[in-house]
Amino acid sequence: MGALSLSPSLKTRLFFLLFLHVCHCSRLRISGGEVTPLIPQISPSGAPLPLFPLPSSPSPLSPFTNTTIPKLSGLCTLNFTAAKSLMHMTSVDCYSVFAPYLANVICCPQLEATLAILVGQSSKSTNLLALNSTVAQYCLFDIEQILASQGAASGLKEICSVHPVNLTEASCPVKEVLEFENLVESPKLLRACKRIDPVRECCDPICQNAISEAAMKIALKSSDVLKQQLVKTDHSSRIYDCKSIVIRWLASKLDPVQAKDNLRVLFNCDINKSCPLLFPDLEPIVKSCNHGITNETTCCESMLSYVSHLQKQSFITNLQAMDCASSLGRKLRKFNITKNVYSLCRISLKDFSLQATGSQESGCLLPSLPSDATFDQFSGISFLCDLNDNIPAPWPSSLLIPTSPCNKTINIPALPAATSSQSGLCDERFNLFTFSLFLAFLMIIW
Repeated sequence: MGALSLSPSLKTRLFFLLFLHVCHCSRLRISGGEVTPLIPQISPSGAPLPLFPLPSSPSPLSPFTNTTIPKLSGLCTLNFTAAKSLMHMTSVDCYSVFAPYLANVICCPQLEATLAILVGQSSKSTNLLALNSTVAQYCLFDIEQILASQGAASGLKEICSVHPVNLTEASCPVKEVLEFENLVESPKLLRACKRIDPVRECCDPICQNAISEAAMKIALKSSDVLKQQLVKTDHSSRIYDCKSIVIRWLASKLDPVQAKDNLRVLFNCDINKSCPLLFPDLEPIVKSCNHGITNETTCCESMLSYVSHLQKQSFITNLQAMDCASSLGRKLRKFNITKNVYSLCRISLKDFSLQATGSQESGCLLPSLPSDATFDQFSGISFLCDLNDNIPAPWPSSLLIPTSPCNKTINIPALPAATSSQSGLCDERFNLFTFSLFLAFLMIIW
């Protein structure tokens, strides 16, 4: 049989969608020559099931074990050497195969934190919390080159919607460190954000409130130039841009590791507030489930078919899944579907995330707290993925009120808890089961 003619990007997509199967509360590991589980899968007879090896050439992890020398512009003023470990972590989090599927929950928050830290750390020598537009273009190009040379996806600008303006002051009227510290009560800001509680910050925002207060002060800087800009630029946009300046200042006052941890908590608070999925046309569900659901089988077939399209988009966190379920439910209620079709059709939160396929399908929900992929030259790339959160999808009781992630009455395992912030640990309430990978088709498409 001849090999199918497929583009490299399609091959990667097929590889990921067809053969990924991750176990609950364990780490998916991809090594240089094969994909291996944390513990061996056991057949009903008790014998370990075989694993199908990936083609030996090229190795999926060759960018990490044989890094290339990036061609840099030589015109960027950022100190990449000082952030070497941070850049490596970003390249792992944005590993080429997984970047499109982990963009919202791992890759892009890490890239955003990296950009803020690089500019913030450079301000120690430049006294500036922003780059000019020309230098920003060179620096963003260089950052992409460095990350790609270490195995990251080459199109991170598109995947994460990052532009050179994200390294400048944009519409914020303040970019000098001394001016910033004269306008803002910087000791108070640093106290609020030096140590962030990753469990409480999202529902009891201490650092976020301090950042907003500082951003408001510098956005309202009194000057003739600002008065002219007020007519041209939306005030909320200016505050948003000034928040970036505040975050860079904070990054300059912390060591890169602590800055990264703190910023990822802040970004995850925003991530978990909304559903990142795009909802296709609801007409098939409306036709099958309207008018009191006369045929439950037909209704559930339509619901499951619809949800299967959502499952192809990306990994999401358990809190995002809760919001997605609430959002879809409110849309259905607007079409007079008042019966809880989630309960009727046994739809749970994990059904809204990317599916891991194998002997059974299970949605892979990422923890609500910040998590990173990890790389080991022997065990490969791994990231934490929960499959056993069989939490029923919440059917909205109202058309207007979304389900809040801070609702204390909703009990979701892997909600911010002591164990969820510790890499690789499992809650003892969960059962650990293995994943399987069926890669025979890969031999055909490659």
